[in-house]
Amino acid sequence: MKTKYFDLIELISMIDEPNRSVCNKLFSDNKELFEKARGSNHNHQAWVGGYLDHLTEIMNIAVVLYPVLNNLRPLPFTLPDSLLVLYLHDLEKPWRYITGEDGLWSVNPDLADKKRQVGSFVEQKIKDYGFVLTNEHFNGIKYAEGEKDDYSAERRTQLPLSAFVHMCDSWSARGWFNFPLESGDFWTGAERRK
Repeated sequence: MKTKYFDLIELISMIDEPNRSVCNKLFSDNKELFEKARGSNHNHQAWVGGYLDHLTEIMNIAVVLYPVLNNLRPLPFTLPDSLLVLYLHDLEKPWRYITGEDGLWSVNPDLADKKRQVGSFVEQKIKDYGFVLTNEHFNGIKYAEGEKDDYSAERRTQLPLSAFVHMCDSWSARGWFNFPLESGDFWTGAERRK
């Protein structure tokens, strides 16, 4: 039996307060921008609206994987924690890519440096909206795409919540990079935003 494919609003409703209300406000304040943003410039969900499709997809992947893993060994974080971090992990994307007068997408020069500009941009958005995050949430956001240059054989950089988020994000971006389908998706209820 297939798990229900939840829409983004249903997924946000699974996030604990006070962050649920903040997620809803962030979405409603930026709905038009979020609906136009691509999931990436090329590699995954790279269509108009792909950003929200990517968020919906990774959050649904979490809904499926979390109970399976938690049933095998109790996880040190909750499903709402993972949904919150997944919702915030690519927060810069609606602002990072811009459409020029020629209709082509390019990187916003103010957010070109992913290490310096993007991190501080995301932190400022989180602060401006009043999200209530733990150190584990911040770790999950920072390392959602892996440890990269911060890897160390001497210490654990990516905490369990971050590893789980990375797994969901990686599968969407590299395994199901072209999903959800425009129509006839195999996962009943999954479809691209229109």
